[in-house]
Amino acid sequence: MTLAAVALLVREYDEAIRFFTAALRFELVEDTPMGDKRWVIVRPRATAGAEGAALLLARAATPEQQAAIGRQWAGRVGLFLHSADFAADHAHMQAAGVRFLEAPRHEPYGTVAVFEDLYGNRWDLLQARDA
Repeated sequence: MTLAAVALLVREYDEAIRFFTAALRFELVEDTPMGDKRWVIVRPRATAGAEGAALLLARAATPEQQAAIGRQWAGRVGLFLHSADFAADHAHMQAAGVRFLEAPRHEPYGTVAVFEDLYGNRWDLLQARDA
Protein backbone atom coordinates (compact mmCIF):
# COMPACT_ATOMS: atom_id res chain seq x y z
CA MET A 1 0.00 0.00 0.00
CA THR A 2 0.98 3.64 -0.36
CA LEU A 3 -0.37 6.79 1.18
CA ALA A 4 -1.90 8.54 -1.82
CA ALA A 5 -3.13 11.83 -0.36
CA VAL A 6 -3.69 13.82 2.80
CA ALA A 7 -6.63 16.22 3.13
CA LEU A 8 -5.73 19.78 4.05
CA LEU A 9 -8.50 22.16 5.09
CA VAL A 10 -8.42 25.47 3.19
CA ARG A 11 -10.53 28.65 3.15
CA GLU A 12 -10.81 28.91 -0.62
CA TYR A 13 -9.64 26.66 -3.42
CA ASP A 14 -8.09 29.28 -5.69
CA GLU A 15 -5.96 30.98 -3.03
CA ALA A 16 -4.70 27.59 -1.88
CA ILE A 17 -3.91 26.50 -5.44
CA ARG A 18 -1.96 29.75 -6.01
CA PHE A 19 0.07 29.26 -2.83
CA PHE A 20 0.96 25.65 -3.45
CA THR A 21 1.73 26.02 -7.16
CA ALA A 22 3.62 29.33 -6.96
CA ALA A 23 5.28 29.47 -3.53
CA LEU A 24 5.95 25.74 -3.15
CA ARG A 25 6.12 24.88 -6.87
CA PHE A 26 3.67 21.99 -6.54
CA GLU A 27 1.85 20.77 -9.61
CA LEU A 28 -1.91 20.98 -9.91
CA VAL A 29 -2.87 17.37 -10.62
CA GLU A 30 -6.64 17.70 -10.69
CA ASP A 31 -9.32 20.35 -10.25
CA THR A 32 -12.74 18.81 -10.85
CA PRO A 33 -16.01 20.61 -10.01
CA MET A 34 -18.38 18.58 -7.82
CA GLY A 35 -21.44 20.76 -7.34
CA ASP A 36 -20.60 23.30 -4.64
CA LYS A 37 -17.25 21.56 -3.96
CA ARG A 38 -14.18 20.76 -6.04
CA TRP A 39 -11.82 17.79 -6.04
CA VAL A 40 -8.46 19.59 -5.96
CA ILE A 41 -5.22 17.61 -5.83
CA VAL A 42 -1.75 19.19 -5.69
CA ARG A 43 1.59 17.53 -5.12
CA PRO A 44 5.30 18.26 -5.17
CA ARG A 45 6.89 17.65 -8.53
CA ALA A 46 8.53 14.23 -8.53
CA THR A 47 12.32 14.16 -8.51
CA ALA A 48 14.52 11.24 -9.56
CA GLY A 49 11.50 9.00 -10.04
CA ALA A 50 10.29 9.44 -6.46
CA GLU A 51 6.66 10.37 -6.04
CA GLY A 52 5.29 11.21 -2.62
CA ALA A 53 1.79 11.73 -1.31
CA ALA A 54 -0.45 14.43 -2.71
CA LEU A 55 -2.62 16.98 -0.90
CA LEU A 56 -6.37 17.07 -1.33
CA LEU A 57 -7.26 20.73 -0.81
CA ALA A 58 -10.59 20.53 1.02
CA ARG A 59 -12.57 23.75 1.44
CA ALA A 60 -13.91 23.93 4.99
CA ALA A 61 -17.67 23.55 4.89
CA THR A 62 -18.75 23.72 8.54
CA PRO A 63 -17.91 26.01 11.46
CA GLU A 64 -15.96 23.14 13.06
CA GLN A 65 -13.88 22.66 9.91
CA GLN A 66 -13.34 26.41 9.54
CA ALA A 67 -12.04 26.58 13.11
CA ALA A 68 -9.48 23.86 12.28
CA ILE A 69 -7.96 25.70 9.29
CA GLY A 70 -4.30 26.27 10.09
CA ARG A 71 -4.50 24.19 13.26
CA GLN A 72 -4.80 20.68 11.88
CA TRP A 73 -1.74 19.53 13.84
CA ALA A 74 -2.34 21.66 16.95
CA GLY A 75 0.72 23.85 16.38
CA ARG A 76 3.11 20.97 15.66
CA VAL A 77 4.86 20.34 12.37
CA GLY A 78 2.43 18.10 10.52
CA LEU A 79 3.83 17.90 7.00
CA PHE A 80 7.36 17.22 5.81
CA LEU A 81 8.50 18.51 2.43
CA HIS A 82 11.68 16.79 1.28
CA SER A 83 14.03 18.74 -0.96
CA ALA A 84 16.89 17.64 -3.19
CA ASP A 85 18.28 21.22 -3.14
CA PHE A 86 17.47 22.87 0.19
CA ALA A 87 19.27 26.14 -0.54
CA ALA A 88 17.47 26.72 -3.85
CA ASP A 89 14.05 25.72 -2.52
CA HIS A 90 14.49 27.78 0.64
CA ALA A 91 15.51 30.85 -1.40
CA HIS A 92 12.58 30.45 -3.80
CA MET A 93 10.10 30.04 -0.97
CA GLN A 94 11.44 33.08 0.90
CA ALA A 95 11.24 35.17 -2.29
CA ALA A 96 7.64 33.99 -2.74
CA GLY A 97 6.77 35.26 0.75
CA VAL A 98 6.68 31.96 2.63
CA ARG A 99 7.11 32.60 6.37
CA PHE A 100 9.94 30.62 7.91
CA LEU A 101 9.84 30.36 11.69
CA GLU A 102 13.57 29.73 12.03
CA ALA A 103 16.84 29.87 10.16
CA PRO A 104 17.94 26.64 8.49
CA ARG A 105 19.63 24.31 10.93
CA HIS A 106 21.82 21.25 10.51
CA GLU A 107 20.69 18.15 12.33
CA PRO A 108 22.13 14.61 12.26
CA TYR A 109 19.43 13.65 9.73
CA GLY A 110 19.91 16.68 7.43
CA THR A 111 19.19 20.37 6.89
CA VAL A 112 15.79 21.58 8.04
CA ALA A 113 13.72 24.73 8.61
CA VAL A 114 10.14 25.08 9.82
CA PHE A 115 7.77 27.18 7.73
CA GLU A 116 4.06 27.96 7.70
CA ASP A 117 1.69 27.59 4.79
CA LEU A 118 -0.74 30.39 4.01
CA TYR A 119 -3.06 29.24 6.82
CA GLY A 120 -0.45 28.73 9.54
CA ASN A 121 0.01 24.95 9.33
CA ARG A 122 3.61 24.11 10.17
CA TRP A 123 5.82 22.20 7.77
CA ASP A 124 9.45 21.06 7.72
CA LEU A 125 11.47 21.83 4.61
CA LEU A 126 14.06 19.08 4.81
CA GLN A 127 17.03 17.86 2.83
CA ALA A 128 18.15 14.51 4.18
CA ARG A 129 21.84 14.16 4.88
CA ASP A 130 22.21 11.40 2.28
CA ALA A 131 20.45 13.41 -0.48
